[in-house]
Amino acid sequence: METKADDEKPKSYAGIPEASFVDDVSAYMALEENSGNVDKVLHKLEEQHSKYKLMECNLLTKKRRLKAQIPDLENSLQMIKLLERQQEADSETITQFLLGEQVYVKARVPPTKQVSLWLGANVMLEYPLEEARQLLSKNLEAARSNLNCVNHDLDFLRDQFTTTEVNMARVYNWDVKRRQAAKGVSA
Repeated sequence: METKADDEKPKSYAGIPEASFVDDVSAYMALEENSGNVDKVLHKLEEQHSKYKLMECNLLTKKRRLKAQIPDLENSLQMIKLLERQQEADSETITQFLLGEQVYVKARVPPTKQVSLWLGANVMLEYPLEEARQLLSKNLEAARSNLNCVNHDLDFLRDQFTTTEVNMARVYNWDVKRRQAAKGVSA
């Protein structure tokens, strides 16, 4: 097994299979699994292209979710830091918070040592401020890292689209030339 340098990025974090470029179409079509059947090869390449499209759709959904999650985590982290400063100063804060759509309420927030965080799936837990800050920082770092991985995989996927589309065109053109040559011989 080949080992990679620590600073070398993997081709795909999500395990996306790499499309191999068909350099010699005649040799590729002569392979046993292809047996010169252009329709079979084109169908296989179109199927591969469709799988890449599905992977792209899933990655774009994940990217949208992460891009929405990062600002929420950043805002929550800022609030924790504000509550920590408020606790150190031993002063209460007057703020407004969203009660409903376009409805805000003014509230006094006394100094606190605890904060409740939504964890998802209708679960909320209470944490000390320090633990909440650490958890949110870790989650923010993970979300940014995941977003970088998704962007990397999307770039990799675009290369696979191009390779697959070029392969499809090369096989199709090979078939057209082969048919033209057969017509020229029979004429």
